[in-house]
Amino acid sequence: MSSPTGPAPGLPVRMPRPRPSGRHRRPEPAAAPEGAPSLVLAVPGVPGAGSRALAEEVCSIARSGLPGLDARIGFVDGPGAAQDEFPALESVLVHLGAERRERFGEDIDREGPSAVVVPLLAGPDSASLRRIRQAVLNSGSGAELTDVLGPHPLLAEALHVRLSEAGLARADRARLFTVTTAADGIILVTVGGDEAVQAAGITGMLLSARLAVPVLAAALDEEGAVARAAEQLRGSGSAQLALAPYLVGPEVPRELLEAASHEAGCAAAEPLGDYTAVGKLALSHYATALGITLEPSAPGTPVR
Repeated sequence: MSSPTGPAPGLPVRMPRPRPSGRHRRPEPAAAPEGAPSLVLAVPGVPGAGSRALAEEVCSIARSGLPGLDARIGFVDGPGAAQDEFPALESVLVHLGAERRERFGEDIDREGPSAVVVPLLAGPDSASLRRIRQAVLNSGSGAELTDVLGPHPLLAEALHVRLSEAGLARADRARLFTVTTAADGIILVTVGGDEAVQAAGITGMLLSARLAVPVLAAALDEEGAVARAAEQLRGSGSAQLALAPYLVGPEVPRELLEAASHEAGCAAAEPLGDYTAVGKLALSHYATALGITLEPSAPGTPVR
């Protein structure tokens, strides 16, 4: 039995693991500068418990890469005030702007933006981005808005993993297993019209290189686009197709993905969701906007 002064004689004592030294030592994550603006994740779609949990996990991933980071959530179509369960993006930014003015007073303009808004979007959905920009302007907070998360090689990795998890991709490099139901043609679905399809196509080329199968991008919000992509892939020799959502998740109702899967006549993987790369890219966009240098070993890290 342990005593107030330590463990009883004969019991093993857990010693702290020695920290590696030299050039193989893992660097400590950079810390957020004192008084740094908040990262506000702009979450599209209908607010709900699922999208909130997803956004909270993405924020948690971002905080792990930059200790001390103040990461918050704002729903693009949120109905509530900054303190509510589903806070509206505009309300969150108004609240942060007021906090910053109270802290810095007349020097607020010299202290940088009150927040950095990162859209929780894999690609350029013009309708969602228009509402996000309007919320930033209406707030009068001086917040800065970043680009969407993609295209990026990390998103191709995330798509590969999601396909593997659904048994639709052959070899997942990260998990090293194979499946017999692998697709030989991938439909990469997105929302946002032609611009979104073009952006998805860039990540699609990276995914195609990973899987060694053809990948075609198609817009969910364009009637018949998914069916045409499926027809084109089958016409070029693909017999077993799969649907891969180039979406984080909250952007579209699940019913829309189910309808697209039925239209293409194939199984579908899950959206990107809270895959680690999503949080890393959100943090990378925030750091780039403020000129913060992150740990060099982190993928997607901006180098200054």
